[in-house]
Amino acid sequence: MTERLTHFINGEHHAPANGEYFASTNPTTLDTLYEVARGSAEDVAAAVASADAAFRHRSWAGLTATKRGHLLRRLGDLIGENGPELARYESLDNGKLLREMTGQLKNVPEYLYYYAGLADKVQGSQIPASSLDIINFTMREPLGVVGAITPWNSPLTLTISKLAPALAAGNTLVIKPSEYTSRTILRLAELAVEAGFPAGVVNVVTGYGAEAGAALVDSPELAKISFTGSTGTGSHIASSAASRFIGCTLELGGKSPNIVFGDADIDNAAMGAVAGIFAAAGQTCIAGSRIFAHRSIHDELLEKITHRASTIRIGDPLADDTELGPLAFEDQLNKVKSYVDIGVGEGATLHYGGTRPEGLDLPGYFLSPTVLTGATNDMRVCREEIFGPVAAVIPFDTEEEVLRLANDTDYGLAAGVWTSNLQRAMRMSQSLEAGTVWVNTYRAMSPMSPRQGFKQSGVGVEHGIESMNEYTRLKSVWINTDEGPVADPFVMRG
Repeated sequence: MTERLTHFINGEHHAPANGEYFASTNPTTLDTLYEVARGSAEDVAAAVASADAAFRHRSWAGLTATKRGHLLRRLGDLIGENGPELARYESLDNGKLLREMTGQLKNVPEYLYYYAGLADKVQGSQIPASSLDIINFTMREPLGVVGAITPWNSPLTLTISKLAPALAAGNTLVIKPSEYTSRTILRLAELAVEAGFPAGVVNVVTGYGAEAGAALVDSPELAKISFTGSTGTGSHIASSAASRFIGCTLELGGKSPNIVFGDADIDNAAMGAVAGIFAAAGQTCIAGSRIFAHRSIHDELLEKITHRASTIRIGDPLADDTELGPLAFEDQLNKVKSYVDIGVGEGATLHYGGTRPEGLDLPGYFLSPTVLTGATNDMRVCREEIFGPVAAVIPFDTEEEVLRLANDTDYGLAAGVWTSNLQRAMRMSQSLEAGTVWVNTYRAMSPMSPRQGFKQSGVGVEHGIESMNEYTRLKSVWINTDEGPVADPFVMRG
């Protein structure tokens, strides 16, 4: 019998109110992994009510910030202890390499340890007043119930980046994971209880975005929404949040430039370009999908990228020697393939890939690494997020030209620069319109380093000390220490 996964509300598993479930499919084998509860507005309401009650209950509200930090550290320990199990779950769910997921799971506890240390570092300040009898100071308070809607490409990592600062600040959460990757987020909620978090502090409602996700976004009790996903969905969420005057943190799409100058180490740049677009099958918001190559090294760089693309081992993501697994689900595969056709139709050349790998004995959603040449920056394949292993290699002649092309996009999430010229590296870092700029590397990340999207790539900050402000509100307190009578405001004083 197929395993059934249910919602996690108020510290316990709950069957869906409507009694409905849907299947989660292994993208490698196309077998059903499990069935998961199809959440409804009724389920969301129960989870939000649980989170709201927990926020106000002394078992959570009465904890010191330091004790909240202890709980986060214990949760980090538990995730570390359960890392192999969690990594396997994620690989089965979304097709990413087990080796990559194992690496991610080794880093996830570091996020929790980092925010555990920040929990009791959230401070206000005293403000000079116009009178010695007045004391004015600020304090930061938790917001309340946070609704977190998380994606399928790195479920646990991207959920923890919301959960850790939210809990460190004293909030409670209702998480709606992607319908494609529910298992590890449900397991996370179980581990939170095991770590000692009171029931109701972390709740999970599974289901579809248009049903459970929409109900969560529109819940009147929410104090904040944190979302990672597409720009289109983010726009709807921002509108809903704005209509109720609540905050939102949105990490959205990207169309990141990866720029290689003629003085770069070409071997390193080629590997950086490959890592930027073909790692995780290109299913990352920071994917370096537009590779700008200086004309003097364009052909050499293209040859090196193509050669490595042709030697990437494609297969079962659970196997140790596999370097590229399937795309996460059928619609995603069809979308990526359609963009390859669109690019060719626009005049680009399919230089390599773009088809199902030959000789593969697995039925899953596989696509060869794809390289397009002859593309121009005005083509759809260079302007719209594909979210797959498709790179467009574009030549340029001058620094001014490539800067204009790189910034000519609706997005501004990340950018890469490859050069041996320090002055150029600084100029480009300052002038690129992207929240993260990597120089002579790509995809480096740390819980300590803030990440913000520019333009349509998002609103707000994730990671770093700065993210704590996303989950707190600022209060100004004025205290009059003068014990004398308060002056009559209508009596003029000399």
